[in-house]
Amino acid sequence: MTGIRTRSTAQRGTWGERALLPDRVGMPWWAAAFCALALAGVGAFADLERLNRLGVVFEVCYFLGCLLAVVVVQRKGLFGPMVQPPLILAVTVPGIILAIGSHPTGGGMVATALAVGTPLINGFPIMAITTGFTLVVGVLRLITERRPTSRHDL
Repeated sequence: MTGIRTRSTAQRGTWGERALLPDRVGMPWWAAAFCALALAGVGAFADLERLNRLGVVFEVCYFLGCLLAVVVVQRKGLFGPMVQPPLILAVTVPGIILAIGSHPTGGGMVATALAVGTPLINGFPIMAITTGFTLVVGVLRLITERRPTSRHDL
């Protein structure tokens, strides 16, 4: 040996368990999705408490959370985080709005539907941009992280 220490395969993980970061074992798909959901939820809560509407803090947290999920997920679980941005938006926005009670108390179901639907509609551009970026990063990972051909590279 030349004196250079290499990480063992147990520390790096197998090919399917690696993240985009070099020599790092990735998170399972469900943990990466939860991280994106939590970050988007924190951003939505912060904006709704501060502005009573979704703003830049939510958009940045949502974008970074979804992008981070694609970067840190295991390669074998890459599909979920690639397609999760619309689902994260569809769960986070109504959930936070209904949880903190920022919807109107009077007006019944129509007022509640408008209070929840309007931020979802207004969030479409950031959702489309985020989905585009996560798909690009995910496809690049699929292309560049091909299965090793020799048994030694696993």
